[in-house]
Amino acid sequence: MIARKIGKWVLILLGIILLAAVALVLWLTVREYKPAAVEDISVETAGQGRSVSVRDTVKILSLNTGYAGLGREADFFMDGGKSVQPTEAQSSANLSGIGDFLCGQDADVYLLQEVDSGSRRSYGVDQTRQYRDRLSADGDDVFASAYALNYSCDFVPYPLPPIGKVHSGVQTISRLELESAQRIALPCPFSWPVSAANLKRCLLVSYVPLAGTDRQLVLVNLHLEAYDDGEGKAAQTQVLMELLTAEYEKGNYVIAGGDFNQVFPGTTDTYPIKNPDLWAPGVLEAEMLPAGWQFAFDDSVPTCRLLNQPYAPDSPDTQFYVIDGFIVSPNVTVESVTTLDEQFTWTDHNPVSLTVTLVEE
Repeated sequence: MIARKIGKWVLILLGIILLAAVALVLWLTVREYKPAAVEDISVETAGQGRSVSVRDTVKILSLNTGYAGLGREADFFMDGGKSVQPTEAQSSANLSGIGDFLCGQDADVYLLQEVDSGSRRSYGVDQTRQYRDRLSADGDDVFASAYALNYSCDFVPYPLPPIGKVHSGVQTISRLELESAQRIALPCPFSWPVSAANLKRCLLVSYVPLAGTDRQLVLVNLHLEAYDDGEGKAAQTQVLMELLTAEYEKGNYVIAGGDFNQVFPGTTDTYPIKNPDLWAPGVLEAEMLPAGWQFAFDDSVPTCRLLNQPYAPDSPDTQFYVIDGFIVSPNVTVESVTTLDEQFTWTDHNPVSLTVTLVEE
């Protein structure tokens, strides 16, 4: 009799858990972030911004900020580690450190990825405002900012404890005048119900007018798929290249930069994959670029580390990659590209600095 009563209550409890899970999935489905294929993005600016012309030199810095939660002390459950969320003190220190670093770079354009605008994992801080305000307060220059969400979910239910609310995306901050910006949706490799609480990757395309001409400098900020089987990265890269070539055919100057989550050609010779059972990136092939286009990257220093453990540069289990860099059109001359060795202090990525000249064709 007692065993029967216990069994009954177990079944009731299991039924409640099942109903709760179904209700959660339905709620996430109703609330799922479903952006349009193309959306205009408002550009925040306090003034006109610096003008740029053909034959000018432009400095661009790209950095995946890891939502100020993935500093040298961090590991991450998706990479073979255990952690889900930093402490509030760690998050605050990382945010401040990244801000200090950005202020010291004197770039014309900052392409930032994994920037939170209201997430539980970053304690509700609007990091987009923090970075722009820090740069604006550091000098007399006017900074424009454009921001596109690529992850917006009221409650991410995994792992335990759950990630919870996430609003995150890519941010372009510019001393140059940003005339307009668009969010271009990328293919999502995940199907329902996983897609309901997953990222919706995008390209943030910003348009800089070139003085004395009707052409534009087109800046594409990107953060391509990470945890897919490879088909998502390939499909998103194809959409990227179609956009880049279309803009160049209009007579524009085109620079795409960010976190490709794919290694640049030849860089696995420098940083071989040690454990294929952990996270492995895709591979960018030189043949994917049309004639005259080029990758711009620097493999003298790794741009990313695996978060299977806190940063330990001499550990045999430390995995490095070169997955951050740029693609430039034929009318853009690369003067220099440098990965800055910040020792993964504030984020799991090192920044990459690119200096280019816009040439007359």
